[in-house]
Amino acid sequence: MAIHSIGVISDTHGLLRAEVHQVFTGCGLIIHAGDIGTLSVLRELERIAPVVAVRGNVDQGDWAVPLKESELLGIGNNRVYMIHDLGSFSLTVPADTVDIVVYGHSHRPNRVYREGTLYFNPGSAGPRRFNLPVSVGLLRIEPDGVFPELVELAV
Repeated sequence: MAIHSIGVISDTHGLLRAEVHQVFTGCGLIIHAGDIGTLSVLRELERIAPVVAVRGNVDQGDWAVPLKESELLGIGNNRVYMIHDLGSFSLTVPADTVDIVVYGHSHRPNRVYREGTLYFNPGSAGPRRFNLPVSVGLLRIEPDGVFPELVELAV
């Protein structure tokens, strides 16, 4: 199995910081877990690597219509489920059918394993809110496991 390096981002709210380019350099895929804000954010991310994105609650208008509320990706031997609001996860897919759940919405970076499933929230990469850090995530998927990393951006 090949090594996969994936950039994980959420809650940009129309702001893509220059630091994101540096952190995501070398990634083969970028996952955006919603609240993108504008189509220009997706286009800029696509200059770094291919992007898969889901729609968040602030993603409105014609540009957001093609975005799904959730996505299920196969990356290596892992099933990665993307959704913006983790609160609606149980309504859409049973947790035991996926290996990694990527989500956003809360603006709180988090990586926790529950019953063998990694729940990974990169935090908010957009405007700072609630005195929370501005952050993104990296997922390294290697033959011997999945290695999630939270990266706080210097802003």
